[in-house]
Amino acid sequence: MNSQDDKTPPAQARQAAAPATPRQVTLRVLRYNPKDPDSRPRFQSYELEAVEGMTLFLALEEIRDHQDPSLQYDFVCRAGICGSCAMLVNGRPRLACRTLVVELPAESTLAPLPVFELVADLSVDTGKWMRAMSERLETWVHEQGAEANLDKHEARMEPDLADEVYELDRCIECGCCVAACGTARMREDFVGAVGMNKITRFRLDPRDGRSDDEFYELVGDDDGVFGCMTLLGCHDVCPKDLPLRTQIAFLRRKMLKVGTT
Repeated sequence: MNSQDDKTPPAQARQAAAPATPRQVTLRVLRYNPKDPDSRPRFQSYELEAVEGMTLFLALEEIRDHQDPSLQYDFVCRAGICGSCAMLVNGRPRLACRTLVVELPAESTLAPLPVFELVADLSVDTGKWMRAMSERLETWVHEQGAEANLDKHEARMEPDLADEVYELDRCIECGCCVAACGTARMREDFVGAVGMNKITRFRLDPRDGRSDDEFYELVGDDDGVFGCMTLLGCHDVCPKDLPLRTQIAFLRRKMLKVGTT
């Protein structure tokens, strides 16, 4: 006699094991090309079948390959490393290559990140903003009296401290934190969480000889750490799960000590 385990699986088990059927979805994309005098902001809808494992990036590729080759958006790595494909997905900044279409509603709205210069459609120039911010905050190691010497051994660093520095260096400059920031909408020169994260990274680095007074000159005002309204939208949307909330609080405490002495 066959045991219970030898019986044919019930119908619901066979159904669960079967491949998932494609799901029909609609993507409403904000279309606008500021370089085209005839272009006007408008939403355009695209329908497609979303299969298991399809990311939003792959869905946009499908649309551009088979429906509308004029659709513009950014991508490089497709692996959540370059940060190029960041956009607003139903009002929330996300990476298209890390967003599964099957987890989205049947109809979703896509728009470019705010704050940054619009190139066209979903494409924005984050690089221009990031470069200006980095030059303004001097985001490189300032070794006092050091001269370039390629033969010099790399400076030693305690492993725990190296881990802290590396953690903050994982920022991919995707712009999601800036797009989610209320202060960045109101203050054109606000450095955002990405800027404060960079300053904290160099303050932790023992190779950087700058004092807190010098860091205060860079971020000790309303366009820096004291302009943050602590809404922490940046922390909520960071695709790399960086501890932005912790870094803002850390930097604010350090800069407050300078400002009150």
